[in-house]
Amino acid sequence: MISCASEQRSAMQPTASAIAKTNEIIVVCDQKHWDGPVGDSIRYYYESPYLILPQPESNFDLRHFTAEELANQPLRKKLRTYLLVGDLQDQDSRTTKLMMQDISQERMQKAKDLPTFNTMIGKNKWAQGQILIYFFAFGEEQLIKNIPLKYPAIAQRVRDFDENQIDETVYVFGENRDLNLKVKEQMGVNSKIPLEYKLAVEDLERPMGKDTTNFIWLRKDTEEVSSNIMVYSFPYTSKEQFSKKGMKQVRDQLGKQYISTSIEGSFMQINDVDLPMYAGEVDLNGNYAWESRGIWEMEGDFMGGAFVSYLILNEAEGELIYADGFVYAPGKSKRDYMMQVEHVLKSIKM
Repeated sequence: MISCASEQRSAMQPTASAIAKTNEIIVVCDQKHWDGPVGDSIRYYYESPYLILPQPESNFDLRHFTAEELANQPLRKKLRTYLLVGDLQDQDSRTTKLMMQDISQERMQKAKDLPTFNTMIGKNKWAQGQILIYFFAFGEEQLIKNIPLKYPAIAQRVRDFDENQIDETVYVFGENRDLNLKVKEQMGVNSKIPLEYKLAVEDLERPMGKDTTNFIWLRKDTEEVSSNIMVYSFPYTSKEQFSKKGMKQVRDQLGKQYISTSIEGSFMQINDVDLPMYAGEVDLNGNYAWESRGIWEMEGDFMGGAFVSYLILNEAEGELIYADGFVYAPGKSKRDYMMQVEHVLKSIKM
């Protein structure tokens, strides 16, 4: 992808700030494209399910406007994330004409000669804090062909752009310095815990009769959702710990030992029967780690939700750090809440 907007708009910048929700993409294309194979392909990829939630939720929320609708209602130009999709071969298209305002003749020719050149990035065209992704080709057939090829890169670009907004949402009231210090002293890792989080139980060891010197459970409760974070440390003994089986074993152990409701005998466990548990290798702040995603349920009670976990190698100490985030939000969409707890987990550094 090529960023060209900063060069083209250095003389005059818009002053209004863009407005939008996280994970929302405004698709600008001709109505015939939106109603046809182009729109079908865009919806297939961009509205694919977010991994993994109890009920299906899409990766992105799509809204469609034509170029005429943008021109007729200026407020629609004040949103945050745009995907402009056009067939540069169709010179009569209003979308193509809109895109050509920002695509130079040199780049038009390059796109014609080189089909792999089909995206550009612009910023702050109509409002501050705005991103525009230009996605184009010569001919509708080539446009359709390029959609699955470019989806991973475009999706990652949007997620990276949303990261600041997620960070501002998560830390809108700042950090909980006391909990940061407690995690550091008890687990030996640095973290950024949002101010609203509290210890799930002020003294977990006394009421439960459990040793919690290597376990912390934090939670934030609102009217809509309970967001939870668990951090646990234990010795590194073998490579087998970094596996789907190993991660499931750790989480189910913690759920059975520490997490319960008011119903006696209840405990948390992974439900990988109704939906599969995903697990795979990742890099987390320069440390070797495994990530897992799935759904949990409360054995003995009618509760459930989604979780995301990271098993991180603390090589210097010869131990593993297990960091887990889970939410309980009955009747509510869970994607954005899960992204917020994931953002907190990814703040953990050795």
